[in-house]
Amino acid sequence: MRVNQEIRTPTVRLIDHNGENRGVIPIETALQIAREANLDLIEIAPEATPPVCKILDLGKYMFEKNKKERLARKSQTKIEVKEIQMRPKTNAHHRDLKVNSAKKWLEKGMKVRATVRFRGREASYPELALEDLREVAEMLKDYASIEVPPALEGRNMSMVLVPIKTGKKPAAEIKKDAAPALAVNEKKPVKEKAEKKAVEASAPAVNENKPANEKAEKKAVETSPPQETTAE
Repeated sequence: MRVNQEIRTPTVRLIDHNGENRGVIPIETALQIAREANLDLIEIAPEATPPVCKILDLGKYMFEKNKKERLARKSQTKIEVKEIQMRPKTNAHHRDLKVNSAKKWLEKGMKVRATVRFRGREASYPELALEDLREVAEMLKDYASIEVPPALEGRNMSMVLVPIKTGKKPAAEIKKDAAPALAVNEKKPVKEKAEKKAVEASAPAVNENKPANEKAEKKAVETSPPQETTAE
């Protein structure tokens, strides 16, 4: 932001201290108007052609600008990410302490990164760390869902857990509830197909018997002797 003599362009579009648009005028004229009002010429839109300048009290302008920035930062929702660190096959007591800390953070709406750190040849057995992270996720299933699944990053394996929103079921419960519904949907088409097949199987039998009956009746008519008619 440039003010007063820092503005180098030959012309500016001026808005005076009364909010009136003075149009495009030479920079010297704009500075003179600012001095007469005992205020400052502030460049508020440097990307415009020519730049837009306004006559204001610089101290008051900076105070209002900083106040707006503070309010904007305060209104932004920041989700803090906490971390628990373990070693492969951490003992149960130590893991419980870590999980209890994670529960408190999740209840406060924070994310939790669970990390297993490898030392030496431990990196050759990533399945041990994966098992630890699965146990942690199982212990926290009522408090969190997995946002980022376990992944190997250098000599660490980590996953990210997020708090479960109100009314949202944990991933394990959702899968459990979905399984019976899927089984019902799979059985229904099988039953319908069986019924349809039985109907189709019985239909040809009726159609096949019909021509046979028609042939037998026709043959009986042809072989029967003609009846004599007597004239009165």
